[in-house]
Amino acid sequence: MERYNHLNTYLKKKFGERTLKICIDAGFTCPNRDGTKGYDGCIFCGERGSGEHLKTTDISKQVMEHLNSYRGQRANKFIVYFQNFTNTYDTLENLKAKYDSALIDERIVGIQIATRPDCINEEIVSFISSYKDNYYVCIELGLQTANDKTGLLLNRGYNSKDFINAVKLLNKYNIDVVAHIMVGLPGETFDDLKNTINFLNSLNIQGLKIHSTYITNDTKLCKMYYNNEYSPITLDDYLEQLTYIITHINPNIVLHRISGDAPKDMLIAPSWNSHKKLVLNGIDKILREKNLYQGMYFNN
Repeated sequence: MERYNHLNTYLKKKFGERTLKICIDAGFTCPNRDGTKGYDGCIFCGERGSGEHLKTTDISKQVMEHLNSYRGQRANKFIVYFQNFTNTYDTLENLKAKYDSALIDERIVGIQIATRPDCINEEIVSFISSYKDNYYVCIELGLQTANDKTGLLLNRGYNSKDFINAVKLLNKYNIDVVAHIMVGLPGETFDDLKNTINFLNSLNIQGLKIHSTYITNDTKLCKMYYNNEYSPITLDDYLEQLTYIITHINPNIVLHRISGDAPKDMLIAPSWNSHKKLVLNGIDKILREKNLYQGMYFNN
């Protein structure tokens, strides 16, 4: 019995078989890095962005290298995932060129695009919706927290209203929305987390990605850590808050992941972050032993 909606299970039901992601670094930047809104980015975000740093900038080559590697033998269907930085932050012409250069194999059945809520507008959403004729389309929006005071501390560059507007626009075009939140952010309390979950439950989103807050070696958060201005969340506290999220989030939402994975060569703290099974096995044990399941305390 699965006690929460696993992404793998959802994709298997949707596409009839195992379906995996191909992570793409398409060479995008961010308005919080190019000077439009700032230069330093969010305090937790390093020079690589939020994804794996790939050696090649050729998008088609990234896809084919993945499909021709051992990873390409693990499934027959794939979703290309534009991951690093803000993947709607460009002209429509450039967006089309980049997206199309990934959709080059019949095994690709979907496209997932990670972006910021302030980099979504009707023109962009209308364009992205055109891919729905041939592919599953999903947009991942960074929220991190519904507390806008924390958002300022994070140097996020947008607020909760921006997130609401982006979700409503994507709803209008019937594009699936995956929200991204972080647990253990500087200054955040358990009440802040509860407010964030209530905020998400008030919106029409289809997926949720939950990340633990980790520290990498080229970020402002790293400087805060060494200056004793920030202490990372413990594994026990993370599991407690993760349990709350799972039991209180809308039961129809698909959980795309329940922990963040820092690049091992960049992780400063917490050390448990490099052991994903500590989270997966830990939460499974808690849910099973306490007979808990997703949405059991959801109040619509």
